[in-house]
Amino acid sequence: MNDRYDAGYGGDREDQYELAGYDEYGRPVYRQAQPQQAPQQQYDPYAQQHQQQGYGYDPYATGQQQPAPPYDPYGTGPQPQVPSYDPYGTGAPQGGAPADPSSYDPYGRAAASGQQPRVAEQTAYIPQQAGPAEPAEDTESPGRSERDYHTGQFAFVEEPEGDSEDVIDWLNFTENRTERREEAKRRARSRLVALVVVLALVAVGGVGYLWYAGKLPGLSKSDTKKGTATAAGAQNRDVIVVHLHNTKKGGTSTALLVDNTTTKQGTTVLLPNALSVTDDDGNSTTLAKSVDDDGSSGTRDALDTVLGTDIEGTWRLDTPYLQNLVDLVGNIDVDTNADVPDPDATKKGAAALVHKGKDQTLSGKMAVAYATYRASGEAQNAQLERFGQVMQATLRKLSSDPTGATTTVQTLAQILDPSLTDKDLGTFLAKLADLAKGGDYKTALLPVQSDGTLSAQASASVVKDVLGGTAKSPDQGSAVRVSVQNASGVKDNTEKARVVLLNGGFTFLGGGTASTTSAASKVVYTDAADKENATEVAKTLGLSTSAVSKGKTTSNADVSVILGQDYKPSSS
Repeated sequence: MNDRYDAGYGGDREDQYELAGYDEYGRPVYRQAQPQQAPQQQYDPYAQQHQQQGYGYDPYATGQQQPAPPYDPYGTGPQPQVPSYDPYGTGAPQGGAPADPSSYDPYGRAAASGQQPRVAEQTAYIPQQAGPAEPAEDTESPGRSERDYHTGQFAFVEEPEGDSEDVIDWLNFTENRTERREEAKRRARSRLVALVVVLALVAVGGVGYLWYAGKLPGLSKSDTKKGTATAAGAQNRDVIVVHLHNTKKGGTSTALLVDNTTTKQGTTVLLPNALSVTDDDGNSTTLAKSVDDDGSSGTRDALDTVLGTDIEGTWRLDTPYLQNLVDLVGNIDVDTNADVPDPDATKKGAAALVHKGKDQTLSGKMAVAYATYRASGEAQNAQLERFGQVMQATLRKLSSDPTGATTTVQTLAQILDPSLTDKDLGTFLAKLADLAKGGDYKTALLPVQSDGTLSAQASASVVKDVLGGTAKSPDQGSAVRVSVQNASGVKDNTEKARVVLLNGGFTFLGGGTASTTSAASKVVYTDAADKENATEVAKTLGLSTSAVSKGKTTSNADVSVILGQDYKPSSS
């Protein structure tokens, strides 16, 4: 017996269901229907006839007969319409067909006349049977749910390439913009750090320079003068000696060029020719005589002994080389203290080659004339100071670059002392040139007593402070002391005699100027043992040996000399 649910079976049961629609998978969904009134039985002559004839048999004995459709021999009559899917359960037929209360009932029940009331949204499947099987795929079925999709109905659309490129471009732009901002920040930080480092270096360098130059408050040179006595000996100095040889008139001028690398101070120390030194034989002599007799090496050693210095080399500068040097540096500016005549002038009263005044520009020839000029009656120190002026002015114009200064020295084409090469001299002069340009350069004259020895004052002011040495004059007991009085009427004869005697190895003692002139010169000795020394003094001064006689000398002299009008300095 078929146990399926049928509206005609158990018609009096209350749990009747009706089709509510289809779910997303196309399966029918049912809901509990409201009780309905039995439809009025229409008159059917055939049904009654069948009943009388036994054709109206109701196998379920429900007391109801199924209405038979009207006879249509050609099948052209109207066919019952299959209701289309009503997703909202309104009962209205799709396609615009009018609602018919006697429309097709899938459960075989006749629809009640009139509009049926809506029931609550309570849906369920028929309890006695499994869910309806999915119908075969029929895309043309009008009752098929619009939500019944199949994979063939989908098409996967890719993004347009243009949109993708736009997105990529936007991402690249955003990324590049961020990177540019980060790079700008990094550059800003780098610049800030570099600026801070530069400012710190400038500050440290400035403070270091002020400290090194002694310009910091409380640390200046004036504040540390008390400690210079101890510090002077520990300072480092580079020293060379310069001998200016006058190739026309003869004579030499000597100076020490000092570079104090500790205090950054340069100095030209002028050495008078009367300075007493010891020769190679251990005898007392003058600086001028040592330069002529002992040469550069012997003089350098003699100066080291007297001054307690360590001279590193000797620079022989003849007057033609000095002239070329001044021309190479482009002339010099000097505050001249005298009018200097032209040494090549043949007529008296010719115009001066160098004029007295400040900031006088001197060429090479003018510089040589000024450096070697010694006026009538002037001491040798006056000429020596002019030489010092020319040397300092030349250093101010010389290149501070070691290479440039070396090139200038090499251009002179000098034959230097083996102890001093072109490169060494050029490097040394470049350092002094830098100090001279910066105002850290000075010229000092070494004070020498009349007998050629060094005084305590000279030892303190120059030898000790500038040279860092200790003065040690030769033993005066071994030299003959000669006192000279000028009675010739010529003032310069005293100085000329002093130089000659010092160069001869004698100790010079000044006797002043006589009140009256004397026609003949005299050489007097007291001790018979000094007769030979007196004769030697007369020969040294160019006097006749007949001028030597025994007599009374001054208390501190071994031999006394009175210069008369017959004294000829040119012969000495």
